[in-house]
Amino acid sequence: MVLAACSGGSVTRVDSAPTTTAPTAISASITPTPTPTATPTPPLNWDELPVPADDPTALAQQLSTVEGFIRDPNITGDQLAWAGHLQQLAYSRLADFPEWRETVLAALPAAVRPAVTGSLDAGKQLRSMVVALPKSLPDWHIVQPASIDELLADYREAEAKFGVPWYYLAAIHLVETRMGRIRGDSTAGAQGPMQFIPSTWAAYGEGDINSDHDAILAAGRYLKAAGAPGDMARAVLAYNHDSRYVAAVTDYAEVMHADPAAYRGYYGWQVYFGTKDGPVLLPVGWKKG
Repeated sequence: MVLAACSGGSVTRVDSAPTTTAPTAISASITPTPTPTATPTPPLNWDELPVPADDPTALAQQLSTVEGFIRDPNITGDQLAWAGHLQQLAYSRLADFPEWRETVLAALPAAVRPAVTGSLDAGKQLRSMVVALPKSLPDWHIVQPASIDELLADYREAEAKFGVPWYYLAAIHLVETRMGRIRGDSTAGAQGPMQFIPSTWAAYGEGDINSDHDAILAAGRYLKAAGAPGDMARAVLAYNHDSRYVAAVTDYAEVMHADPAAYRGYYGWQVYFGTKDGPVLLPVGWKKG
């Protein structure tokens, strides 16, 4: 298996950006409940890439705003995508400046602190897996993901068939290929949105390895055979033999378990590929020339 927050078969930072097309409204099972406090008015220009703040006080204000957007059912489409992207970039900024973490967390609404903490811990685990940053960009094609509703339906179908919690499947999908945005083989030959080695796909896959639906079902089938849902840590370790990967997937999964609306934010995360010259945004449509 390979990480979406990694390049090829070895981990390489790929932090991420806003969707180019608006996500659809998500299903009722995950639609957030409005909070008593009013959500701040969003910025007007959703076409500009969001920029994370350069100091902890301003970053805390940004995060409070975007976390509120993500949990507000009235925020959809381009606005939700923009919020998810800024959330991702803000988390990355906190990873770059860990000394800001406690100040920012203390300034956030108490209700969102666990989700932010879980996401930051997951990102820390993935960063620790980085072996070396490459000089060149990967041989990938970045595509528009399936809709937020469609993917949720696929996760739920796999959960119903194999007992694997939907939020673990979503977390693996997020880490492996940013929920299907990355098309391209890993250096180990893993393929498709859930990154299966062909021999593993032959044993557990049905249909098209490049189909989100078929790959998500195959992941559910594989994880069940590896011990899910009774022992999710063991099952995820079989998916990728690194305890840090297990910790990251578990953190993202538990954030969505505790707060299903967090899925709305993760869906907006984009593909940033880490190089020796810094992270590079690979937008939808990008393909190595």
